[in-house]
Amino acid sequence: MEASRARLSPPSSFPGICMSTTPLYDAIVIGAGHNGLASACYLAAEGRKVIVVESLGKVGGMASSGYLIPEAPNHLVHPCALDLMSLRVHPMMPQELQLERHGFRQTEMEPGYVYLHPDGNSLVFGRSAEQTAAEIRRFSTADATEFLALMQLVNTFIDLAIPMMRVDPAQMNLGAKWQALKVLIKNRHLRPELMGLMKSPAYTSIMERFEHPVTQSALCCLLGAAGPITGEGTGVYFALLGFIQRFGLGRAVGGMQTLSDALAARLTELGGEIRLNAPAAEIVARGGQTQGVRLASGEVLESRSVVAAVHPKIALNMVTPGAIERRYLTRVDLAPANAHGGSPMKIDVALRGQVRASRHEALRADGLSLRKSVLLIGTVEAVLDNFKCAARGDVSRLPYLWATAPSAVDPTQAPEGQDIAYLYPIAMPLEPREGWDAIRAPVTQMVIDQTDAYLPGLKSQEIGRRAEAAPDFASRLNVPNGCVVHIDTGASRTGLMRPAFGLGGDTLPVKGLFFGGAGIHPGGGINGLPGRIAAGRVKRYLK
Repeated sequence: MEASRARLSPPSSFPGICMSTTPLYDAIVIGAGHNGLASACYLAAEGRKVIVVESLGKVGGMASSGYLIPEAPNHLVHPCALDLMSLRVHPMMPQELQLERHGFRQTEMEPGYVYLHPDGNSLVFGRSAEQTAAEIRRFSTADATEFLALMQLVNTFIDLAIPMMRVDPAQMNLGAKWQALKVLIKNRHLRPELMGLMKSPAYTSIMERFEHPVTQSALCCLLGAAGPITGEGTGVYFALLGFIQRFGLGRAVGGMQTLSDALAARLTELGGEIRLNAPAAEIVARGGQTQGVRLASGEVLESRSVVAAVHPKIALNMVTPGAIERRYLTRVDLAPANAHGGSPMKIDVALRGQVRASRHEALRADGLSLRKSVLLIGTVEAVLDNFKCAARGDVSRLPYLWATAPSAVDPTQAPEGQDIAYLYPIAMPLEPREGWDAIRAPVTQMVIDQTDAYLPGLKSQEIGRRAEAAPDFASRLNVPNGCVVHIDTGASRTGLMRPAFGLGGDTLPVKGLFFGGAGIHPGGGINGLPGRIAAGRVKRYLK
């Protein structure tokens, strides 16, 4: 896959550097994650000469998979993203780039998310409000009625939000605004309640609306994946419910790497280049204009534009010293990234057998198998305690995590009759008191022990494991504080305010430089929209 090497130029730090009057590339994309690759594909499809430079030895970034457990060389591991939700909400990128022709396929999970209570009860988040309400009705008729009323508000918010999420906030977007306005006019009687829901803490809305501990815990465990649920404005997290019910949950057949590999194949087909093992050291800027990228090897690639599909802080600090005003550097340095003091942990366990939620399945009257689902484990108290403990540098002893067996959906991801388990504790301390080197092993074992109570056999069938916490994400993925969505999700960090004031539009302090990763609108998730938006900005710039 490695492209032919471009012509050499002296490093920009050398005095008297002279760039060509005709740069070799129209665009250089830094980072071969799915957003960077998508951006490059869109530009190459317009006939632009594009190269992607990637520091690692393969494409994918957070959208990757591989055989990463030495004791289990045939168990496929997803070291970061696994599920396809946002790509189902925003399916344009794989359709427009014809990724199916290059091997990308997805399958729907049914059911997608299932909550498991410690007492053995379970609650399925269905593909409609009515299906989920029927589950809730087993515990509380009043809660079921309240849930249907809640979903009327949530669906109205989804109808308002989706058109604006899909477009570049720097443009007029009259069509998207008109769609949103029509929804608002039609549902104007709901406006006070809708604003109250979105601007309030998600926790408050859950506890005031629902009475049964299973309903309360299920919703807290679901929405907590987006961050602490006690903060003002976290009501926007209820959008997760609308996305689940309207679009469902999918998985990439063959693993997430197939998405990134399909993008790479499409880029190559379009005439684009990819350079692996080629870390960028400097975004070369002269006179307020980008001129190319200097690689760590010293080689300079000349270009009319640069798309930094990396964390915005990493990108701006890479620009030639003095080319970016201090205020912008400070602004992006201080943009929130796991600012609440917590971060997920990721544990993969290779198994010699298969696991299932047998205790919880036995208490269901419908005989539903939960083996293929994402299982939400915890209680209201656990969700609150995990975030509180993480903020002060401690590890909660109450289990709050998501768990699933990717091989249950796609048996090719493990040897026949075996599983690979994906454990995702939502809120671990960003900076534990003792340091992660001291607590990584015992915390990993604690999480496995906790999960075994819900997936019996996880401990006894273990072949090998792999665990990463915030500093591991930060190092491997080059993201400050290990924040996998680059900039924290919130109402104050959307649109033109993402990643920060003055840095979310189609122009940056250096002409020809563009952000193209999860740090811009609409944010994190596997959908390619940031890369798609960045490509549109580059196209307008190059005209």
